Amino acid sequence: MTDFAFSPELEALRREVRAFVDDVVIPAEAAILSEDEKKDRTTLRALRERARAAGLFVPHLPTELGGRGLGVLGMCALFREMGRSPVGAAVFNCDAPDQGNMDLLLRSASPEIKAKWLGPLTRGEITSGFSMTEPAPGAGADPGNLRTRARKDGSDWVIDGHKWYTTGGGDAAFLIVMARTSDDPKTGASMFVVDRHAPGVVHVRDVPVMCPPILVHREAEFRYEGVRVPESAVLGEIGEGFRLAQKRLVPARLTHCMRWLGLADRAVHMAKAYLLTRQSFGKELARHQLVQHAIFEAVQGIHAGNLMTLHCAWMLERGQDREARPYSSMAKHHVARLLCKTLDDMIQLHGALGFSEDLPFSVWYRFARASRIADGPDEVHEMLVARDFFRGAIETLV
Repeated sequence: MTDFAFSPELEALRREVRAFVDDVVIPAEAAILSEDEKKDRTTLRALRERARAAGLFVPHLPTELGGRGLGVLGMCALFREMGRSPVGAAVFNCDAPDQGNMDLLLRSASPEIKAKWLGPLTRGEITSGFSMTEPAPGAGADPGNLRTRARKDGSDWVIDGHKWYTTGGGDAAFLIVMARTSDDPKTGASMFVVDRHAPGVVHVRDVPVMCPPILVHREAEFRYEGVRVPESAVLGEIGEGFRLAQKRLVPARLTHCMRWLGLADRAVHMAKAYLLTRQSFGKELARHQLVQHAIFEAVQGIHAGNLMTLHCAWMLERGQDREARPYSSMAKHHVARLLCKTLDDMIQLHGALGFSEDLPFSVWYRFARASRIADGPDEVHEMLVARDFFRGAIETLV
C-alpha cells in the first residue's frame, strides 16, 4: 500500500523550505530577475549563502557533499516548495540541468571527473549543461536519430557533431555530451564530460525562444569540431548512453513536475484574493459559476498531479525504476498541461490585468509553455503509455 505521509522530520523540513521561499526568495524575485538581464548574480549569491547557512542548500545530495541525503520522495517534498518561485530552485542549487547532472556524475563519473567538476558544481561555484538534443534530422524526441559521433583515437575520444537546446550551455563550465559510438540501436550511444572551453567546442549562439531568459534557462547551440577528451571523461561505460539517459530522465521528470506544481499552486492562490474582492455583474467574481469551474479544474489538477508524482517517486524509492517509467510519463504529461492551463486560466480570470505584466502570469506562461516539449513532448508520452498498456506493463488501479 502506498503511504503518502511524510516523516515528521521531512514535514518540518518542507515547512522550513516553504517559509524560506515565501519570506526570503519571493520578495527578492524582482531583484534577481532584473540583475539577471545583465548576468549579475549579486542577490542570487546572497540568498544562496543564506540557504547554505540554514542547511537548505543541495538537500537532495549525500551529506558528504553538503546535502541532507534525501530520497526521491524527500526531493519531491522540497522541490514542490522551491517551485513556488521561478528562481527558487536556483537559490537552493536544485535547478535543472545542474541538479540532474549532479546525480549523473555522482553515480557514473570517474574519480578524475568527480574531483574536477562535482565539488564545484555542488557548491554552486559553476554551472553545467546537458548536450543531447540536435537540430533536424538529428536527435530530438527520438534519441535514435543521434548523429553526433565520438571515435576512438589512441587513448582519447574525438567528438564531432551539432547540438542545440543545451540549457545553460553558454555559461556552463562543463557539458555532458551524448554521442554515437556505434550503430547498435540499444548500445550505440555514450556520454562524455566535456570542458565547455576545450578546443573545438564552438558556442554558436543562444537560441531566441518564446520566453525571456531566466538564469541558466538560455538555450545554447553548439558545434563540436574534433573535441578531444580522455577515457576518464566517459560516464559509466561506452555504450551506456541511452541507459544513463533513462536513469537521469525519470527522476528529473518528477523534479520538474514538483517545481511546476509549486508554481501552479502559487498562481491559483494569488488569484484567490482577487476573485474574492473584485466585483462584476453585481457580485464577487468568486461567486460566478464559470469562475468556480476554472478554480475547480486548477485545484483538482494540482491535487491529481501531486498524487501521480508522489506515487512514481514511491516506486523509484522501492527500486522499481523500469516499472516507474510509464507512470513518470503520465505525471509529466499531466502536470505540464496542468501548469499551462492553470496559468492561461488565471490570465483569463484577471482580464486585462492578467494579460499585463503588472502580474507575473503572462511571463510565467511563456516560460511554462516549454514544459509540454522538454523531457519528451506530449505526443511521445502518450505513445509510450499506450504502448506499455497494450503490452501489460501498466496497472491502472494501483
